[in-house]
Amino acid sequence: MDKIIVFIFGLLSILFTYWFFFMKKINTVQAEGTINILVDGGYKPERISIPYGQTTKLIFERKDSSACLEDVIIADFKVRKFLPLNEKTEIEINPNKKGEFDFSCGMGMFHGKLIVE
Repeated sequence: MDKIIVFIFGLLSILFTYWFFFMKKINTVQAEGTINILVDGGYKPERISIPYGQTTKLIFERKDSSACLEDVIIADFKVRKFLPLNEKTEIEINPNKKGEFDFSCGMGMFHGKLIVE
């Protein structure tokens, strides 16, 4: 009986791990000129689609007091900006090439993605 319980628990653990890491859908939000991004334990929304060749304002509002989320880095656009706690910080992006571009916190622990279409 113990072997059956361990087998079932192990199988359920494997299925949960597969679902959590591989089947989790991350929604992409379409930005039309301006997008508000909440910084609280990560970035919400995490994936943002912006139009090619048009200036888009990314407005970050940091609610998380951890030191890691004090900065946002968008390396492909040469942006590194300090995000004061409980204040909105505006960053203008004018993409001149299409593709997917990562952004992250200052320590590289939290990530997001800009998709230029």
